[in-house]
Amino acid sequence: MVFTLQRYIFRELLRIFILATIGLTLILSLGGILGPVQEYGAGPRQAVKLLTYFLPITLTFVLPMAALFASALAYGRFASDNEVDACRASGISMLTLVYPGLALAVLVAIANLLLSFHVMPYFVHLAEKSLKADAKQILFRNIERRGYYSVPSSRYQIYADHPDLKTDTLYGIVLLQASDEGIKRVITSDQTRVRFDPQENVVHLTTFNARQMGAAANDMSGQVEKAAFTVTFGSLLGDDIKFKKIDEMKRIRADLMLFGPVAELARRTYTQLVTELLARDLQETVAASPHNAYELAGPSRAVRLSGAQWELRDYATITLIPVAADQPVLVEERNERTGTMRRLICDKVEICVQEDTTRPDLSLRLQNPRVQETGQLVVQYAIGPLAVPEWVGRLGERPLLETATMDATALLGGPPSAVLEKQQKKLFKEIAGTLTDIKAEVHSRLVFGIGCVPMILIGIGLGILQRGGHLLSAFGASCLPAAVLIVTIISGKNITTNLGVQNSSGVLIMWAGLAFLLLLSALIYGRLRRG
Repeated sequence: MVFTLQRYIFRELLRIFILATIGLTLILSLGGILGPVQEYGAGPRQAVKLLTYFLPITLTFVLPMAALFASALAYGRFASDNEVDACRASGISMLTLVYPGLALAVLVAIANLLLSFHVMPYFVHLAEKSLKADAKQILFRNIERRGYYSVPSSRYQIYADHPDLKTDTLYGIVLLQASDEGIKRVITSDQTRVRFDPQENVVHLTTFNARQMGAAANDMSGQVEKAAFTVTFGSLLGDDIKFKKIDEMKRIRADLMLFGPVAELARRTYTQLVTELLARDLQETVAASPHNAYELAGPSRAVRLSGAQWELRDYATITLIPVAADQPVLVEERNERTGTMRRLICDKVEICVQEDTTRPDLSLRLQNPRVQETGQLVVQYAIGPLAVPEWVGRLGERPLLETATMDATALLGGPPSAVLEKQQKKLFKEIAGTLTDIKAEVHSRLVFGIGCVPMILIGIGLGILQRGGHLLSAFGASCLPAAVLIVTIISGKNITTNLGVQNSSGVLIMWAGLAFLLLLSALIYGRLRRG
């Protein structure tokens, strides 16, 4: 008889729970994909895919609310029809009656933990892969609608007058590359061929009749008949800790270079550190050289720089300016294969450090270069790739993050530039933020998952106690403790993020919310036992 009664209650709970889950999921899922559809310009087919991929994210929040609604409604109706009193008069204990609701609460808690720690992050990655697979359509659709597209997680913006999806061509294109200091360079072209490589996560742009302007050089560097550019297609949905599985978070905590934002900042900081070490080496070498010259070599050519002093104005760039106004920078370029040499005098020379590898290549950008013997002006000229000195290779033997977080003053033998100081501050902030985000995310998921049990039990208890009122009043009353739990979780996460990983106040607040729910459920069931 008891098993029949419990099966009857559980069947009623399950019926309401399934209907509430379907209804809430449809409503919240449609609202959840509006952001990506508007931001990325996803089409109908992509929107349907996103709806499927975002389903686990929606279920993480829907399941507890649907179970709370079902428990309050089912037990409220059970009590209002005096079935609870009849069962207790027959000698059936309150625990026996509550057992089906407790079973549903445990199942929802387990499902919530599995969804938040494993399933939801997996489907978020699938959604990102789907968006990147349709990156071409997203790019062209955004340009058709808005006239431009900002490449996610990068510093590029692409403007075009007319996109042609059939030939993968953009006409009348303007490509902006931004930096921390503003617009780094502007590239315009009459026609640009676009090719996507989802495997390498990059966009290849081949421009025809390209013209380039650089804000750092503040000049028009000339026109090129054909030029190629590669733009990294960053994370579309955001490389965020909240979208990581529990095992991914453990690996990131053990090796922070596995986390994209930290790795990117570490590479940028390392590149700027190499740039400033190269500048100090240039200064010391020029001071010790009888000809005040500095040499750089590459696979096919070598250069010798003289008559210049250096400045660190921009990221990964050493700007060489003349020592005197009437003495331009001299660049002696020697072709190692033919043995020929050419001397160029320039108004300014920039040594650019690439950030692709731990032993980066160098390139030179020459402003207004003129052949010394004839005075002939070379419109656009760059020299590269050139190799960095040997000591950079030894520097790259250490782990990149360790090198990037070293004491820059001790390594440089003097204070770092404002550019390097800013990069290191951003890196340290990102490292601390990542560790605190992992701590806050793990505890918040645990608290919310475990909190489903007392939250649903409170709904059951209030449903029975509110037998004389409206059935939905029990659900409304039980939403208040659920709101308290959510508020303590959000507050705890914010406090943990603000105070850092060493402070446990935020974590204690999260678990205090769960303790409040457990205490409240104990008080409610104590009253039910006495009644």
